[in-house]
Amino acid sequence: MGIVEKATEYHLGLLKAKLARYRAQLLEPDKKSGGPGTGFDVQKSGDARVALIGFPSSTLLSKVTHTASESAAYEFTTLTAIPGVVEHQGARIQLLDLPGIVEGASQGRGRGRQVVATAKTADLILIMLDATKSEEQRKLLEIELDAVGIRLNKQKPDVVFKRKTTGGLNTTVKLTKTDEKTIRTILASYKLHNCDVMIREDITTDEFIDVLIGNRKYIPSLYVYNKIDAISLERVDQLAREDHTVVISCEQDLNLDYLIERIWADLRLVRVYTKKRGDHPDLDDPVCLRQGATIEDVCNGIHRSLATNFRYALVWVSSFEYGVILGLTAMKG
Repeated sequence: MGIVEKATEYHLGLLKAKLARYRAQLLEPDKKSGGPGTGFDVQKSGDARVALIGFPSSTLLSKVTHTASESAAYEFTTLTAIPGVVEHQGARIQLLDLPGIVEGASQGRGRGRQVVATAKTADLILIMLDATKSEEQRKLLEIELDAVGIRLNKQKPDVVFKRKTTGGLNTTVKLTKTDEKTIRTILASYKLHNCDVMIREDITTDEFIDVLIGNRKYIPSLYVYNKIDAISLERVDQLAREDHTVVISCEQDLNLDYLIERIWADLRLVRVYTKKRGDHPDLDDPVCLRQGATIEDVCNGIHRSLATNFRYALVWVSSFEYGVILGLTAMKG
């Protein structure tokens, strides 16, 4: 990286840090205004929540959940958040159809704040797209979601950050996408003169700012292209081969079963079957949890009071021939 490029990266990093801070302030709810808008206070229920954002998806919701909702061929049918439930492989998955995001949603246009606040509670986001339109619709949605701190199909940067009275900056890898001077200046712009920072991967300036802001949401997503019955087979094949993409037709009921399977797979849910001592497992009513859940999460999934008097759990998994005694903090999946 040349001297001019380093200087440009340095000043650009400062500018990005300021913009990120202003955007975070802009998206804070106005305490003087009233409560949340109609339809946006939907209680999270089931084993996972999936948010549908983008091209009107009321038709999809009614097809896969039997939820009665207003739907039509024109855009922006949905004006409030409409919930529905899909039951699949023993899990109850809540689908939440959100109003369409318009350009400028990250600045609060088109009830953007309410849409964003609800989207951040999702375990998976379906980006609903019209296969007959250009890729600009996808870019618009990605830009708006990124601007409000939603990171689609990305992992949280491997950076440990702690405020301290003393400390320093430590890196275990060579930084090629930013440099130490830029990082130190960004820290100073946030008035973080004493802190302990451990960087364990080659991050960008944007990724470091995300760590500092601390309110970013890293959510898996699927790009769902509807109306494939109105485009050529060559175009369908091209779209279907893209990463994190499913092609469907709600009108013709095409590929909807596969979409549900992909939702299940991307949610990374695991089924836990309970059994009484001396009885066979109850295979009809599993406890469904995200991969990485603990025994305590299983207890809470059955009843919140169970963990209080918990002693131990006897667990059978495919890798063990016999039951294993585990404590509350043991991991499942």
